Amino acid sequence: MPTTNSSAKQTFRDPAGTLYREGGRVLRRVYAESAPSALAWLGSERAQEWERSRRMAGTTVVTGNVGEAVLLEHEPVFFPSYPWEWTPGQWVEAARLTLELCDEALECGYILKDATPLNILFSDARPILVDVLSVERSEPCNPLWAAHAQFVRTFLLPLSAYVHLGWPLAAVQQHRDGYEPDDLAPFLSVWQRIRAPFLLLVTIPRLLEKRTHGVGYRASVSEEVSTFTLHRLLRKTRSQLDTLVRPVKHSRWSRYTATMTHYSSEDKQAKLDAVRNWLEELHPQRVLDVGANTGDYSRLAASCGAQVVAWDSDQEAVEENWRQAFREDLPILALVANFAWPQPSTGWRNEEHLSLMERARGQFDCVLMLGLLHHLLVNERLPLGAILCQLAEITTYAAIVEWIPREDDQFKDLCRGRDALYSHLTEESFLEAATADFAVLGHQHLSNGRSLWLLGKRA
Repeated sequence: MPTTNSSAKQTFRDPAGTLYREGGRVLRRVYAESAPSALAWLGSERAQEWERSRRMAGTTVVTGNVGEAVLLEHEPVFFPSYPWEWTPGQWVEAARLTLELCDEALECGYILKDATPLNILFSDARPILVDVLSVERSEPCNPLWAAHAQFVRTFLLPLSAYVHLGWPLAAVQQHRDGYEPDDLAPFLSVWQRIRAPFLLLVTIPRLLEKRTHGVGYRASVSEEVSTFTLHRLLRKTRSQLDTLVRPVKHSRWSRYTATMTHYSSEDKQAKLDAVRNWLEELHPQRVLDVGANTGDYSRLAASCGAQVVAWDSDQEAVEENWRQAFREDLPILALVANFAWPQPSTGWRNEEHLSLMERARGQFDCVLMLGLLHHLLVNERLPLGAILCQLAEITTYAAIVEWIPREDDQFKDLCRGRDALYSHLTEESFLEAATADFAVLGHQHLSNGRSLWLLGKRA
């Protein structure tokens, strides 16, 4: 998958080619036997339309001699994310894109041979197909979509387990190619087994597998019947997906902005104005909003011209942030990500999927950390100096940090009577730790005792 980080190793699972990074470039070598079909697809009007509409990664042919391997260069997608960092809404939108593209491909004689969320990235708030080799010529008389089973395993079963069984979507990370019906069956009641969605996704497939003993089936019909059957399958699959769209839920943190009482309207406006003024002064191109909650300051940074990545560990808050960015087509990528417990590198030899911090390091002009520092110090017991050092590794220029004093009611609530443990945390200690990596460029004290600090990274 295209990224902006050059430290990831090349891919090896695709039999048609391999993807690798070279500096800031994202390159794909397509093996000689697969090159003609790849070039034919990329040269088609449909592929070019997908690129123009930003539903497929832009691709140029670097070298393409007849009978030889082909070298492609992909337009990088800023800040690659993985399905286990997505909200339920993002999962559904990625699945919709997969079905939509397959349906459109059929109209011009192509089909998706793969249908996994790992072929999708989010460019800001919208999904985009990045595996251009997953499209191939369809067989005119074959009414079967070979990738349907993979779509079920990697999209429908994880979403069904989330909606009906309460399984976290991130748990699918332990299953590279999704869930099998047998993974869910032991956890289903008799009633669930005979009702949607599990009747079609789990019960019937298990019965058929026992009867056929895994023997494959290949049909041959007229081209007209084949096309009709495939389009109908995609419509039915889309209907199944629509039943898994979960009603919007709320958590304590997704309602935090609307219910907080420790900010007067004057302090809230003063904080907003200070951050806006600093962002307008800095003109950052890329901003990371750490602990973004529902995205008030993510949207503020976007309104100042920045491309924003927003992290928060509360799924419902991230969902609300993403939904608003999606509706308004804002340059915001909202992810379920925890600064204090970051996603590690995973996959074969821990090299297939980059860690959260590897992807973030040196990628942002400015980092926002508002209303979060006291949680990291008290709940997570992270050293103040280590937090600021991590900020310095992520930003290339500046950080805007909110300091919450020990006397703050929110700070006291977190301490739970252990105030003595944090007696060393003063504004002076914060400044001493900050000046190891940053210079103070500006500050503003609020009437509620909190303060905002504009920090510039030292060269």
